[in-house]
Amino acid sequence: MPLLDALDLKEQSNVSSPVFAPWDDPNEKPLIRFENVTKRFGTFTAIDDLTIDIYAQEFFALLGPSGCGKTTMMRMLAGFETVTEGRILLSGSDIAQVAPNQRAVNMMFQSYALFPHLSVWDNIAFGLRRDKMPKDQIEARVAEMLKLTRLEKFARRKPHQISGGQRQRVALARSLAKAPKLLLLDEPLGALDKKLRQETQFELMDIQEGTGTTFVIVTHDQEEAMTVASRVAVMDEGRIIQVATPANIYETPNSVYVADFIGDVNIISGTTKPAGADRYHIDWAPNQAPIVATSQNSFSEGQTCHLAIRPEKITIAKDKPEDTENAVQGKVLDIAYLGNLSTYHVELPGGQVIKAQTANTRRISNRGITWEDPVWIRWNATAGVLLEQ
Repeated sequence: MPLLDALDLKEQSNVSSPVFAPWDDPNEKPLIRFENVTKRFGTFTAIDDLTIDIYAQEFFALLGPSGCGKTTMMRMLAGFETVTEGRILLSGSDIAQVAPNQRAVNMMFQSYALFPHLSVWDNIAFGLRRDKMPKDQIEARVAEMLKLTRLEKFARRKPHQISGGQRQRVALARSLAKAPKLLLLDEPLGALDKKLRQETQFELMDIQEGTGTTFVIVTHDQEEAMTVASRVAVMDEGRIIQVATPANIYETPNSVYVADFIGDVNIISGTTKPAGADRYHIDWAPNQAPIVATSQNSFSEGQTCHLAIRPEKITIAKDKPEDTENAVQGKVLDIAYLGNLSTYHVELPGGQVIKAQTANTRRISNRGITWEDPVWIRWNATAGVLLEQ
């Protein structure tokens, strides 16, 4: 599912329900607080002086490339790694000295780690039996988890007798059976094929909302993070670069790194010249008219800047537009047909390639623009985000 479709669905789902944004309430206390946390392995710093709050009932995503520190953060929360410096607070209490099995935290691993010789029912009941819960309470709790994950008719099957998506739900039911305050999910959908992964993302959201459990998911899949999460933390080299809602991460990234990591983007670099209130001219290429952009952040004259523009915000046409502000002529190098969208790669006079997208709203149409065609691309002054770094 394209990122824009995922964002649209999330926005639609919020229309009929109260806005959930405890991070905007100064009186709201976080469930989890990383307080100046550093984690070192010998001379290597995996987490670098990290401070972040995660709130109760959030679906929080840690997103970043391999080696950025997101799994280390999760393992410290679970108690599998110790903190080198700083504190991790759960409901206001430092959990550094609390053993993993004594924390109100459960973890669901990518491999699911189901017991192959036990039935679905017994896999879900395993942790409850170890805690010596009364038999009638175990039966009631397992029945509740089977219903929640829609596995009632598979209760007596073994893991090898059900599908990958169903095994994922068994692992989730087992993790939720002990009613943890916090559930950690380490790349939980990585073993599923793309279509099943997309379907399961919405199941995860429904289950999280139904139980009210706080979920923290680790993923390198931007689409997954943007689909399921209430907020996304984009990480790089042990640091959090930006924390925001999926819509804000996409529409108002705080750096070129975030803009480039999330979705598809064009980056045009140049120097600024103030041109009125919150308005700037950007010199970006020799013998080309300046680009016009708006920004609430202040830029000085001659300051280096980077304009991030999403391809869907750029129009493409064979004829010169009437409004020539931010209109540039180029040549079509490549066309990617993606079914619902077509992406045009347009080479500009300075050699830079810009991507522009159009929606394929008709089932069959003659493409008006093809390879090597001279074209005009254009965008509004408000379409891009002006960034310092």
